[in-house]
Amino acid sequence: MIGRIVIDDIRPRTPTGMYPAKAVVGEAVRVTADIFRDGHDLLAARVCWRPTAEAAGAGGASDWSISPMFEVGNDRWESVVVPTVIGMHDVVVEAWTDRWSTWRHRVSVKRDAGDDLSVELEEGARLLDERAAHIDRGDRTKVPDQAGALRDAADVLRTPRAPLERRLAPAFDAGVTELMAGPSTSPDRTRAPTTPLWVDRPRALVGAWYELFPRSEGGLAGSVKRLDAVADMGFDVVYLAPIHPIGTTSRKGADNTLESGPGDPGSPWAIGGPDGGHTAVAPELGTVTDLQQLMARAAELGIEIALDYALQCSPDHPWVHEHPEWFHHRPDGSVAYAENPPKKYQDIFPINFWPSSEADRWSLWQACRGVLEHWIGLGVRIFRVDNPHTKPMALWEWLIPTVKATHPDVIFLAEAFTRPKVMAKLAEVGFSQSYTYFTWRNEAWELREYLQELTAGPVADYMRPSFWPNTPDILSGPLRRGPPAAFKMRLVLAATMVPSYGIYSGYELFENEPASDTNEEYSHSEKYEIKRRDWSRPDSLAPWIGVVNSIRRRHPAFWNLRNLTFHHSTNSQVLAYSKQTDDRSDVVLMVVNLDPSTTQESTLGLDLGLLGLGHDELFEAVDELTGKVFGWSGPNPYVRLDPSQEPAHVLHLRRRR
Repeated sequence: MIGRIVIDDIRPRTPTGMYPAKAVVGEAVRVTADIFRDGHDLLAARVCWRPTAEAAGAGGASDWSISPMFEVGNDRWESVVVPTVIGMHDVVVEAWTDRWSTWRHRVSVKRDAGDDLSVELEEGARLLDERAAHIDRGDRTKVPDQAGALRDAADVLRTPRAPLERRLAPAFDAGVTELMAGPSTSPDRTRAPTTPLWVDRPRALVGAWYELFPRSEGGLAGSVKRLDAVADMGFDVVYLAPIHPIGTTSRKGADNTLESGPGDPGSPWAIGGPDGGHTAVAPELGTVTDLQQLMARAAELGIEIALDYALQCSPDHPWVHEHPEWFHHRPDGSVAYAENPPKKYQDIFPINFWPSSEADRWSLWQACRGVLEHWIGLGVRIFRVDNPHTKPMALWEWLIPTVKATHPDVIFLAEAFTRPKVMAKLAEVGFSQSYTYFTWRNEAWELREYLQELTAGPVADYMRPSFWPNTPDILSGPLRRGPPAAFKMRLVLAATMVPSYGIYSGYELFENEPASDTNEEYSHSEKYEIKRRDWSRPDSLAPWIGVVNSIRRRHPAFWNLRNLTFHHSTNSQVLAYSKQTDDRSDVVLMVVNLDPSTTQESTLGLDLGLLGLGHDELFEAVDELTGKVFGWSGPNPYVRLDPSQEPAHVLHLRRRR
């Protein structure tokens, strides 16, 4: 039943509340709730949070941390908590009638109206006595001599011949008010049900990813040589396309042809052959030792290695022969290959995650977990999961929490280019990050609408977007046969709108030729052949990418998902948006020309109050991409962006000195 106090719509939370919302260590998490009661008495509220016993470690669950909540309008209350431990946390919102604040308010109003206060003064004295008695009974949050201070204030309230202001002064003292705060003596103290919050390490929220195919770099040993250049570009994560043995049955040839020649390497997503399956390294790439050396060198450069986790098999995978019950069989006895009409994957067998026998299902799911445990045991802590939406939601609901229970630092990126609700549900049941529709959002109105959903809507409580301008499967939008300005523009958007983004190698060389006018994939896709690239090309975008990633690292405003604000622009081809820290100590304004072929001009309409600036105040806008400094005043600066020279501004706003 509803009590006197109602606590509703607590955030952050997932839609069902069955799964935890998400945060990272050190993140300022805004906790909000609707809190109200009948009548006119004043309320107080707070957030209590702590890591669970499992997250806290050997000492068990720690004491509750407490943060007061403040009303921000329309019965909405909020507070900020900053978790410091990886793992599951309990979050509880409490509210109670603040009898002392209610008394003070009533007394102040009646005093100003000239009413008689004799009854109210006695009421206040009794509240003070009650709180003092509570301290005496063992409230160890207050030192014992403070009970005496409360009784002294009560005695003064009961001094009939003293002037009113003198009688009220001790009761209105800040120290007494502080002692009277809290729910300990409130009879209607109300606790909302516990809300779970999973806290990851910061890499789950913030990071720049770079995807490469080890075979195009000369295997795992050759990839070590590539790492220095990737580090120079400022990337945090290097994600490797699958490194496992590739099947030969129905192996694809160049450009996804059905006939492969002697030198065709096949698709690395056709996993498994005589040399092993998901826990093996393809011999042509090297050995497990080579992988460990790659990881060691990456760590020296401040980079993590992420592996692909693709739960599918080539017809030659050991599982196909050892566990035929794990695959779909057609009426003629053959195993059905994967299809996503009109796409066909003759070199891949999808796994049947719901075999008829529960024992078979359990052994399959345990094997899937065993693959992860194998690579985790070798030091891998980040996995990019291929097509998770084609596997049962129940698998991820079980698998991800099971793995994170013993390895809470593991991160899962969902390659879920799928329907919005499916994508969101995958995030809800445990995925740390998700690919998004950014690749297909190009117009200003599309970007505004989509970013509003991702950064300010309820989904922001549990789904962390990762923006990828391109992938080995997708060459879309202005990148198709696009000029270098298109590559700069799309990278700036991806890198500055959300905390996590990535590119597929070749981006820095402006690879832009699609397979056809109707096919989003690349011509001569690296999925089916080994690429030889000239990384030393003088026109490479690599140095410029390094500048962008350096800007991201220097500005804390880019490390937050929920702090994105769009500003008005008189030109729909010019997009303006800002990110800022809560205290406005770091404010960055982005102005991007969405037209990679034409110079565009615009007059902006900035929300100066949001940016921490006065209406007529002079301020500097320092372009972090070029070093240019603009002196601006007022909310309507003029901008002009020539895409061949400056497709975007990344402006650090600061007051004139």
